[in-house]
This record gives sequence, structure tokens and C-alpha cells, in this order.
Amino acid sequence: MTKKYDVIVIGAGPGGLTAALYASRANLSVAILDRGIYGGQMNNTAEIENYPGFESIMGPELGEKMFASSTRFGAEFLYGTVSKIEQKGDQKIVTTDEETYETSVVIIATGSEYKKIGVPGEDEYSGRGVSYCAVCDGAFFKDQDVVVIGGGDSAVEEGVYLTQMAKSVTIVHRRDQLRAQQILQDRAFKNDKIKFVWNALTDEIQGDGNEVTGVKYHDKETGEEHVLPASGAFIYVGIQPLTDAFEDLGILDEQGWIDTNDNMETKIPGVYAIGDVRKKELRQITTAVGDGGIAGQQAFNYIQTLSD
Repeated sequence: MTKKYDVIVIGAGPGGLTAALYASRANLSVAILDRGIYGGQMNNTAEIENYPGFESIMGPELGEKMFASSTRFGAEFLYGTVSKIEQKGDQKIVTTDEETYETSVVIIATGSEYKKIGVPGEDEYSGRGVSYCAVCDGAFFKDQDVVVIGGGDSAVEEGVYLTQMAKSVTIVHRRDQLRAQQILQDRAFKNDKIKFVWNALTDEIQGDGNEVTGVKYHDKETGEEHVLPASGAFIYVGIQPLTDAFEDLGILDEQGWIDTNDNMETKIPGVYAIGDVRKKELRQITTAVGDGGIAGQQAFNYIQTLSD
């Protein structure tokens, strides 16, 4: 039999857990669906120092605390990989690899993932010098030399941001010119702390077994190999939303992001999107939590209209 819920939240990161908390507090039946452990990208974060209420907290520990709060009022946590969502009148049918569920409201909180460059040391030193988020980790590199890999808007913007903390920032780019917007390029070129390495392909993130010590690259033109000594390697070669399962809903843009209004509503009534799947500027735990609170309350408001 198809199990029914008032609300199904797809994704158990900070946004999804917050949405489940708000919806279940409103006395709605709520299921949280995730293909892995709750906590999302917090589980891959060693220390979090920019979440209100904590001077410093380990990512998995914050995930545990959020999960405990989100399930206090009866929300169920279920494992499953969502393959599709279909509409059935006012109801939505959510199909996973093992089960099918029926619900009035779907809140999509599946997040996004950073593209990797796939070189030795990238995974090994992730969280120990390799980062994909300057806002998250830049403060750990005060007065140290860091490398930014990439040449688009994010790479240049985050490189400029890092100059507030780092001793120096070297932007390593595989082309001979940046792809970032001109205004961002101008800021970077004017910043004395930023250096550039052109036509460079990264070969390896080097370390001493505990943390990053440098970035090895070769010159595309000459083939010469070089090593940049550095304590941190910030990688910006793109980010992609985890939204493949929702292609048939017609709510994705050309890049796969989900457009919403300020109430987290998509173009389909009763379908909301929150956190890193949305087209937005700042992707942080705090912004995901804010999105989740709004969507959880909007879910209650929407269900009220169905019974009017």
C-alpha cells in the first residue's frame, strides 16, 4: 500500500531538517527522505564557526542536534533515493527505489555538489586544506598562503574574499585569461595580495599526511612542472544542483537549478524548493535553515487551503 503523509521533505540537510521541524510542529504528518545519513554536507565539515549560538561546533555534531530537533514532533526519517514525482490532482506521488508515497506537499532540499578536479590529494585532504567554500573555511587560513583553482566568477570573487584573511592568494587558471565578469576581474587585478598563474593544469594537491603543503601544476604551453607552496587549496570549477529526479516537473532552469519566489514556492502548487537547489547567491547553513523555516510554514498554509 502507498503510505500517505501531509508533507514529504526530500533531503535531510539543514534546510530539509528545519522544514520538517516547522511542518511537524504544525501537527502535520511529515516524512524526511534521504539516500544517506541525515546532516547533508555538514557531515563533511570538520569545524563550523559561523553558525549562531556556537563559537565552534563539529559538522556531524550540529547535524545530530538538528536531526533531534526535527524529529521531536513526530517527523519520520526514511531512507530512499527519489526517482520521480508525479501529480495526482492535489496530491503528489513520490517514487523511490523501494517505495511509493503520496503527499499533499513536497519540499525539495536535495542540495548541490561542487565539481571536483579529480587529482591526487583532492579527496585525501578535503577538510584539511582542500575547500570548496571560502566563506566557510577562509578564517582557518589567516596570514597563510593559499591557492584558488579556477577562473570564473566564483573563483575570482572568493579569491578576493580570501585576501581579507590570507597572506597571499594565487589564482591558478587553465586559460590565459579569466572568465569572470569584468568588474570582478578588475577588483582582483587591483588587489596586491592576488597573483595569477596562467595556462596551468593542476596535477596534484600535495600534503604531509595531515594537511595541505602545496599545489603541483604543469604549464600547458611548455610542459614544465611547478609546485606552489600553500596551506590551502580552494577549488572553484563549478557547482551543480542535485535535481535530476525532478526534470519532468518542469521546474528546473537550463542549468538544473530550481526557481522559487520568496515563499520558496515553485510554479507547481504544493511543491517547494529550499537551500542549495535554489538559484541563489549565498549557500550556507544559515540560509538553508531560513529557507526551511519558510517552506515548513508555507506547507501548513497550503494544506489549509485544500480543506477550505
